[in-house]
Formats: sequence, C-alpha cells, structure tokens
Amino acid sequence: MGYVLRVRFASFFAGAAVASAGGFYFLHKDYKVAHQSMSQQMKDLYKSLDGRISSLENLKEIEELKPVEGGE
Repeated sequence: MGYVLRVRFASFFAGAAVASAGGFYFLHKDYKVAHQSMSQQMKDLYKSLDGRISSLENLKEIEELKPVEGGE
C-alpha cells in the first residue's frame, strides 16, 4: 500500500509541475504579446502627438513671420 501511494503522489506532483510550467509559459507569452501591443500603441500615440506639435510650431512660426497690419 505504501509503495503504490508514493508512486501515485509522485505521478500527481510530476503532472502538477508540468501543468504549472505549461501555464507559466502561456502566461509569459500572453504578457509579452500584451506588452508589445501596448508599446506599439504608445509609439503610435507619441508619433501622432509629435506630428501635431510640429504642425503647431510651424503654424506659430508662420504667424510670427507675417507682417503685423496696424490700423493707424
């Protein structure tokens, strides 16, 4: 009885270890995909924001170069 019980416990714990390792692998892969997606979204956001800031700066420079029309 003792030998069979030890074999069953060993098999159970070996299976639990394999299932745990597989679960950690899938969680790690999911984390990497989510991180990459979020990173790409932030890069796109910064690129869009930089474009908007550049266009506003160009608009400001153009307005500064215009001669001021005085009504005097």
